[in-house]
Amino acid sequence: MSISAIILAAGKSVRMGQQKLLMPWGNTTVLGKVIETLQAAQIEDITLVANSKTALQITKYRLPITLNDNGEMLESIQLGLQAQKPSAEAILICLGDQPQVEESSVRSVCDSFRGNSFPIVVPSYQMRRGHPWLVARELWDEVLQMRSPESMRDFLNAHKNDIFYVELDTPSILLDLDTPADYLKYKP
Repeated sequence: MSISAIILAAGKSVRMGQQKLLMPWGNTTVLGKVIETLQAAQIEDITLVANSKTALQITKYRLPITLNDNGEMLESIQLGLQAQKPSAEAILICLGDQPQVEESSVRSVCDSFRGNSFPIVVPSYQMRRGHPWLVARELWDEVLQMRSPESMRDFLNAHKNDIFYVELDTPSILLDLDTPADYLKYKP
């Protein structure tokens, strides 16, 4: 089964006070670490949905980039879905500001999709939904028809019986970087 990924990287980083996705993270950047984690999990087709500023700075990974300068998450997901190859059977929805996510978590979500008939697979830590989560192509049209103020939370709630939860023993699926304090707390 062909699983692709969308990395949501179009946000404005208002609470961080600077472009957080380009901040140093180990030997790369916050966004670079997310990309490398997906690549290590053998996700071959990765689409970056980014604002113009981020897109100009992240060319070393040679990923297809879809621009979204307004930064709205639902629109970013929709643009990412529209950019997928016809062979993609499911998409991982990944946050660009979540460099703590582990390769094993990505693999667990993908393996769970391949191993059951649920069209949505969501990682969970202590009964809390995290990222990256996966949605099968059969539900993409519904996502593409959504309009603000609808959100992906509304989508997941409407499909609560279609979700397979992968219980993971790592809180990394819940952690993202929104503020300078978050960055300093989690930076390797």
